[in-house]
Amino acid sequence: MKKMLLLVMLAVMLVLAACSMEAPGSSSSEKEGGKSEGDFKVGFSISTLNNPFFVTLSEGAQEKADELGVELTVVDAQDNASKQASDVEDLIQQNVDLLLINPTDSQAVAAAVEAANSAGIPVITVDRSAEGGEVVSHIASDNVAGGEMAGEYLLELVGNGSFVAELEGIPGSSAARDRGEGFNNVAGGTLDVVAKQTANFNRAEGLTVMENILQSNPDIKGVFAHNDEMALGALEAIEASGKDIFVVGFDATDDAVKSVEAGNLAGTVAQKPDLIGITAMETAVAHLKGEEVEKSIPVELELIKK
Repeated sequence: MKKMLLLVMLAVMLVLAACSMEAPGSSSSEKEGGKSEGDFKVGFSISTLNNPFFVTLSEGAQEKADELGVELTVVDAQDNASKQASDVEDLIQQNVDLLLINPTDSQAVAAAVEAANSAGIPVITVDRSAEGGEVVSHIASDNVAGGEMAGEYLLELVGNGSFVAELEGIPGSSAARDRGEGFNNVAGGTLDVVAKQTANFNRAEGLTVMENILQSNPDIKGVFAHNDEMALGALEAIEASGKDIFVVGFDATDDAVKSVEAGNLAGTVAQKPDLIGITAMETAVAHLKGEEVEKSIPVELELIKK
């Protein structure tokens, strides 16, 4: 009995000795590799850095990351869904703590989100949503509301029943779908949308597509483009044709705002990409610190017109 009691006392003493070796103020999570804010690694897969809107968005995220002491790695998918999937896999292999994803294609990106889920890496989508996988939060402007804003302004400019065209963004992207939905919520029954064609959010394609539309629909009075790059391309084609047609874009890039101020582009819906990037990084850090974050975080819109 005495021998048993001696063994128990020895075991207790060993446990107490082990506990005393832990540094004052340290926690079990720190011993297991827990991280402080300055140690966070975040990966950001962005749809394209060939578009001023996403360059500004990326710069906003980087600015906030630097302020918070977060290591941010930005990769450019170059508007290619397959490359984006490969980029996300690379970031997973780099063992980032969280992924920000700005999808090229909302449906195709689902597999990449699911891969991150399987690796235990939280995902936040930015500007465009994912149609699959588990996402901590989605940060974007209300693209449907923005499309409605553009539609109402174009209606005001051209009048009820006028012929108009719609330049659509990348098929499969949530931004193109939602902006188009908003615009047609207004245009349906008030405007005659005689032409709809994708120009893939690209200025050069916007010019070419607009040239083709003008040949088959010479009487259009207005154009809504799902982003400013296409709007500015369309404007080039219109100016070359000598026609007087109102063009409304979306994003409020620097080039578009200058064009509005010069009286060329009729208007653009401002999304504030820098604020989207800043908000994305703030949300990422809040989640990594264990704070509750909203499932959907909207960033306000504004119509820019002369």
